[in-house]
Amino acid sequence: MQRASRLKRELALLSTEPPPGITCWQNQNQLDNLRAQILGGADTPYEKGVFNLEIVVPERYPFEPPKIRFLTPIYHPNIDSAGRICLDVLKLPPKGAWRPSLNISTLLSSIQLLMAEPNPDDPLMADISSEYKYNKQLFLQNAQEWTQKHASPQPGACKPLEEKINQRETSTTGESTAQKRKGSNISKKEKKSRLES
Repeated sequence: MQRASRLKRELALLSTEPPPGITCWQNQNQLDNLRAQILGGADTPYEKGVFNLEIVVPERYPFEPPKIRFLTPIYHPNIDSAGRICLDVLKLPPKGAWRPSLNISTLLSSIQLLMAEPNPDDPLMADISSEYKYNKQLFLQNAQEWTQKHASPQPGACKPLEEKINQRETSTTGESTAQKRKGSNISKKEKKSRLES
């Protein structure tokens, strides 16, 4: 019962005030099976990539952390080929740092931060970790190639995130854009009439 009411609250908050570059929604109306998308951060090798994640919420949530894994392949020292993530907040103490006060929004933000700032000293992928440490240029090149190959948004494939971003942009800039458009049309007409006369 506690899990259901808490998840409903969290999902409502995630839909109204999502962290920048993150969306989360129920998968086929199942409350314990969620999907999320994270946009690759600017100035990272994951820039312009759209990464899909699966979130499985256990029965004992929030006393047990959700299981989160990447569905989109990502070249990263802390994320393995099965999409599993090495991050302390995803594990129970004493090894991990999960607390019931944390929520899914916080976890997704932490994963987004891990994407931008890998932790090569606690790797899941030893070869990528040593590449990150000793040949950063090659790591960046490989990570960018993977992002272009696996995480480039196909038309219509990343609808939820694009729609959310577009909705937000139109609601905040809708009026000013309309005014700008009107203004630009007027100036074109004026230019035409000036040119003709």
